[in-house]
Amino acid sequence: MNIDRLTMTIGKQKKIALIAHDGKKQEMLDWCEENKDILKKHKLCGTGTTARMITDRVGIPVKGYNSGPLGGDQQIGAKIVEGQVNMIIFFSDPLAAQPHDPDVKALLRIAQVYDIPIANNKATADFLLHSSLMDEEYSHQVENFSNTVKQRAESL
Repeated sequence: MNIDRLTMTIGKQKKIALIAHDGKKQEMLDWCEENKDILKKHKLCGTGTTARMITDRVGIPVKGYNSGPLGGDQQIGAKIVEGQVNMIIFFSDPLAAQPHDPDVKALLRIAQVYDIPIANNKATADFLLHSSLMDEEYSHQVENFSNTVKQRAESL
């Protein structure tokens, strides 16, 4: 048994976070409308305004957290750690300065740490959503952080 790695499993029903910067909200709404039949099979959450707009305009339920600048990105990051989010679709606006950029970077970092799929644009979101893995359980190996922390503490 490899104590340095743990097997993580993403179930058939994905837990997807939907996030969009202001300049990309309409693109997110259009994308959700185009992919409504697939998205409604999964558990969806999102940051404040994005979640509310998708629920109201597209008609699929999205659990809303705070707006990104008010801590929503950090809330979703916490849900990743808890195993309550296992995929992110984040239509970020690369041409607009974001006052909460450190929060966005922290969210993307924690998604990388926990090895979950992240789409930062429509093309990548299409590839993820239309992958054969969307209809399957998916298991993958991640670092055993408890073991890593224990080893580091013992070496100090």
